[in-house]
Amino acid sequence: MSSARGIEVRQLTATKGGMTNFYTPQSSDETILVQIPAITVEDLFVHKAQTDQLLVVKGRFVLVTLINRQYEYMVLSDRQPVVVTIPPGVLHGAINLDPEPCVVINAVLRHGAANPRDYIPRQRPFPYDLVAVRELLVESDRQFDAGAIVTSAIQH
Repeated sequence: MSSARGIEVRQLTATKGGMTNFYTPQSSDETILVQIPAITVEDLFVHKAQTDQLLVVKGRFVLVTLINRQYEYMVLSDRQPVVVTIPPGVLHGAINLDPEPCVVINAVLRHGAANPRDYIPRQRPFPYDLVAVRELLVESDRQFDAGAIVTSAIQH
């Protein structure tokens, strides 16, 4: 994923206790459990005074960001624990084309008072490329076993 606008992807490190992996939780001001329904294509959101720290705990979805009039797509999955940090001011949305819901933990960092408008969807300036998203999901199925994070940038 692009580091443009401060978006970061970080592998989680684990401490092993027997057969169990213990992952360090993300520091946050508020922890939100998010369920992205099956077969869902969300519009975009932007937060003015919050940083999202996303970790998929069940299922998978495609994170969409809009930077410089270009969508970037990233598959996030419970098969590979990573935290994606989205700073304030970045338009982002979610696509779940799977038949099961996806569950995500958002460890929110607040940089000021929460604004109700931050949670009102913004209309997409141009359509998502769902063909590219489906291809990305197929490719991610091949590459997750190898530990790769799969991303794609589609320019319009």
